[in-house]
Amino acid sequence: MRASRFFISTLKEAPSDAEIVSHKLMMRAGMIKRLGSGIYTYMPVGLRTIRKVEAIVREEMNRAGAIELLMPLVQPAELWQETGRWDKMGDELMRVKDRHGRDFAIQPTSEEVVTDVVRSELKSYRQLPINFYHIQTKFRDERRPRFGLMRGREFTMKDAYSFDRDVAGMQLSYQNMFDAYTRIFNRFGLQFRAVAADNGAIGGTGSHEFHVIASTGEDALVYCPTSDYAANMEAAEAVASGERGAATQALSKTPTPGKTKCEAVAELLGLPLSQTVKTIALTVENEDKKQYWVLLLRGDHELNEIKVGKVAGLKDFRFSTEAEILEVFGTVPGYLGPINTRLPVNVVADRTVANMADFVCGANEENFHFTGANWGRDMPEPVVADLRNVVEGDASPDGKGVLAIERGIEVGHVFQLGTAYSEAMGATYLDEAGKPAPLQMGCYGIGITRILGAAIEQNFDDKGIVWPDAIAPFELVLCPMGLDRSEMVKEQTEKLYQELLAAGVDVIVDDRGLRPGAMFADWELIGVPHRVVIGERGLKEGNLEYQGRRDDAATGVPVAEMVAFIKGKLDK
Repeated sequence: MRASRFFISTLKEAPSDAEIVSHKLMMRAGMIKRLGSGIYTYMPVGLRTIRKVEAIVREEMNRAGAIELLMPLVQPAELWQETGRWDKMGDELMRVKDRHGRDFAIQPTSEEVVTDVVRSELKSYRQLPINFYHIQTKFRDERRPRFGLMRGREFTMKDAYSFDRDVAGMQLSYQNMFDAYTRIFNRFGLQFRAVAADNGAIGGTGSHEFHVIASTGEDALVYCPTSDYAANMEAAEAVASGERGAATQALSKTPTPGKTKCEAVAELLGLPLSQTVKTIALTVENEDKKQYWVLLLRGDHELNEIKVGKVAGLKDFRFSTEAEILEVFGTVPGYLGPINTRLPVNVVADRTVANMADFVCGANEENFHFTGANWGRDMPEPVVADLRNVVEGDASPDGKGVLAIERGIEVGHVFQLGTAYSEAMGATYLDEAGKPAPLQMGCYGIGITRILGAAIEQNFDDKGIVWPDAIAPFELVLCPMGLDRSEMVKEQTEKLYQELLAAGVDVIVDDRGLRPGAMFADWELIGVPHRVVIGERGLKEGNLEYQGRRDDAATGVPVAEMVAFIKGKLDK
């Protein structure tokens, strides 16, 4: 590739609406151009990286035995209505009508379509297992699109769907895809972590997320440095330490005027925050009937709403209104507790709270808290559940160390779906006895375009992007000095360019005639990982200058050795 025949449109400053590093750098490097809210044109430089990401994904999916097809972007509403997701997906599902008034969805994912394909095409157990995948445009009508490709409305995704006879087969397919994803992210050259996750809106029985490690990541990843345990914050199990001690204090109603937060109560009473318990009021409505619930968390812990939704009876919970709180507790929020409520409530204590003794909680009277509260003596033993987010230093659930937390950006997710979709859509196969049985499914997604943003968030400096070799728009740039003035430079540039092409190097020659500073700044911003400078002075000494994108200084390399040198850098 020659730069004069390519399209390069770098900017000195990022647009004002670019908020995070990857968004700013992709706009400045001319990789994307905003068309509308959360909708971007992939410019030539950006598209080259997208195609390289796609190529790696496609190679590894094929290697894993998945079969490529291409499912439509626009899908009939009837399929989504079969699974109930036409309504469950909410406003993120873009709904449109055709000229006949028929409803369609612009696909955010393709479980319904692939299940429809399989139920009409696969009949016998002899055709299983099978795994279909495609790389296709998706659309999710985000309420607040932001961060460029990190949270856009239109994006490119690879999704795959496996079909098996039984749970054991589905788990083998799942492991096969998990291993393929591990190879994919290793080939990208990114630091990543696979963590156990909640299935969310997709449904199913188990899942893992793949995260690119980045300090700017939105997600907290929990892991044990001395074992294989890893989960995202939503799914990480919080283990209670120690055993409940004996009561040593009498229950006492203590004045705490104006102190509605645990931190303020602890400070007033001269107690550690970990000795306080906060009360969270919930309401569940079923057929015009209300059930009231109380969740108890230690004062220094945070509620995990995903875990709450898994407690029996709390699937459809909401936080209680102030009017409901006054009715049930007889006081304003800030002084709530499990003792002496006006109406019966269901009490659920976090594991840590269930192990506490002599703790502080609200007295259900404004400006008062109880001190010396104890289970059994002052209130009935509670239902116990894991309700909180873990914190650094918690014991690892596998008993092999303590937990640490780092930030990550989710770029892939694999799910064990089971029969959630096949049963809803009547997708069955005939077993050895000729009897119909529901297909066991798995689904596996990678955010192709999101990879670009995540990779940049992990790999950048004050000059611009620093791409890993495998997904850089170009592996190498040749920067000739005075190309239009020196026949020696011109001749050597062309010779080296052709030799590198023959060696399989993805190389671009900057033949635009720019000054060295401007030329170097462009390629550092774009993030090309390797650069060779060809100058007349160096050629007279028999040398060329090589500099890696992360190198502080250039290295002289003999002209005759440069191709082999570059191949060594690229492991070609």
